[in-house]
Amino acid sequence: MLRPNVPAMPAPTGQVTPPAVVEPTTITHHAPAPTAAPAPTSTRPTIQLTSGGLITLVVGGTTAVLVLGAVLVSLLLAVAITAGSTAITALVIRSLMNSATKRR
Repeated sequence: MLRPNVPAMPAPTGQVTPPAVVEPTTITHHAPAPTAAPAPTSTRPTIQLTSGGLITLVVGGTTAVLVLGAVLVSLLLAVAITAGSTAITALVIRSLMNSATKRR
């Protein structure tokens, strides 16, 4: 009833042209281009840490690590409390459903 009808490949019509022939190009050699001079070096001084700057950097990094750790621990604690309360709620509901089916 519903059979797919695959069309046959039609024969080419009109004039068929052969593929174009590509002729190789000749390579000409030129003298090498002059090399550019190296870029000038920067005269700006490199970063130098003093003892006060080093202490500030260490204290700042330590503070950032402690704050990040406190945030991550509090998030983990919130997830644990939520999981515990969900489990307790599920137990209470199951107990209520079991006691209701025993009364019938």
